[in-house]
Amino acid sequence: MGCELSKLGSCCCESQLKASVLEAPDIDKEEKAEGKDLPTFCEFSLEQLKNATSGFAVENIVSEHGERAPNVVYRGKLENQRRIAVKRFNRNAWPDARQFLEEARSVGQLRNNRLVNLLGCCCECEERLLVAEYMSNETLAKHLFHWDTQPMKWAMRLRVVLHLAQALDYCTSKGRDLYHDLNAYRILFDEDGNPRLSSFGLMKNSRDGKSYSTNLAFTPPEYLKTGRVTPESVIYSFGTLLLDLLSGKHIPPSHALDLIRDRHIQMLTDSCLEGQFCDGDGTELVRLASQCLQYEPRERPNPIALISALIPLQKEIDAPSHVLMGIPNCVQLSTLSPLGEACARKDLTAIHEIIESVGYKDDEGIANELSFQMWTDQMQETLNIKKKGDIAFQQKNFRAAIESYTQFIDIGTMISPTVFARRSLSYLMSDMPGEALSDAMQAQVISPVWHIASYLQSVALASIGMETEAQAALKDGTTLEAKKNSAATTRK
Repeated sequence: MGCELSKLGSCCCESQLKASVLEAPDIDKEEKAEGKDLPTFCEFSLEQLKNATSGFAVENIVSEHGERAPNVVYRGKLENQRRIAVKRFNRNAWPDARQFLEEARSVGQLRNNRLVNLLGCCCECEERLLVAEYMSNETLAKHLFHWDTQPMKWAMRLRVVLHLAQALDYCTSKGRDLYHDLNAYRILFDEDGNPRLSSFGLMKNSRDGKSYSTNLAFTPPEYLKTGRVTPESVIYSFGTLLLDLLSGKHIPPSHALDLIRDRHIQMLTDSCLEGQFCDGDGTELVRLASQCLQYEPRERPNPIALISALIPLQKEIDAPSHVLMGIPNCVQLSTLSPLGEACARKDLTAIHEIIESVGYKDDEGIANELSFQMWTDQMQETLNIKKKGDIAFQQKNFRAAIESYTQFIDIGTMISPTVFARRSLSYLMSDMPGEALSDAMQAQVISPVWHIASYLQSVALASIGMETEAQAALKDGTTLEAKKNSAATTRK
């Protein structure tokens, strides 16, 4: 089978190498640009990382950095507000503190925007921790196998494998050609939706576990013999990722190779991709996967050959990754206020907490022209209804809040953008984005420069799949909030 598959995939890399290599991006320039935005690798104190993670709180544990037990990854924020991911090793993983520090420092010298770069480490007493950039948009496994709203587009799948090949090539050029347990959990997406390879897998094997998972069906054959990772083993794992992206499932390589050999390629292709690519492109990706999965390590391509084969396959190259991924990104998350960031992430719980804490202070100055008769006969009843809605909103009884706020609005003796905002969020919490959008727009009609109205519109628009409009509304909210804060500072 190895000889047959070698013939099948030979043209995929060799015939395109000369034609494509000149089109490869200048990784050295990207590395320099990346380095300007990142601090140099440093050693953190345990106290710093405890503070950053709220004492390694359970609620800060994240799964999106792809680490298996017993190692745990926490999200955190440093004093300078930089978001970080902190990997806390099993106490027995690195008994030699000097070896851990040397290895971490070596990996920490790498700087490239195809990697989740290592920012620092901590080695105090028995603690061994790594600090990396925080990736806000989860793993390839989540977007490929457990997607909620839409399957990953073909163009984005091709971009993922190209970026991964470029990451491996960069690491190889820096003398780090070994990567442990390369899988869909090791690829994460940054705030721009760009795929990056976790730097955690570049650490040399320690006592925290084997270099590959216990599922032998996905393990390079030579590793089963020797227990050692080689550069060719990494390429084998790259081949399994190609199968993941092509099929949308985690298919054992042996089964996939049988399908390829018997020309049942359609059975290998994700049905969600129908109409997104031509047969030729699919065949080329299958050929490349076949080469990577060769039984003999020496018959597998190297990262440069992978890049050369993948560049001609790229689609929609001018489309930003966040657009292909269907995630909001009109402004950098680091520049957003807490409310803006919560809206960008569609974190309804955080939005509720902020709106609840703000109260009705943004209603100040809204004209409510009431006759004396209205005041004496209806005001108390109206205020009681609003109060009932506020209690339900505070208690997260959103159905009851909608009912009370609707009564308040229908009476019509008072106008309140905050009530519309609260009902809008209640609709979002009740999976009614269309109604939520209508209320957010009405709040903006009442108060045209109110940033919260724009923010809620962005969440509602995103919820109904209007990503471009959602990003524009988020940008509007950011601009309005900045103007409001600037005006407040001037008055002071």
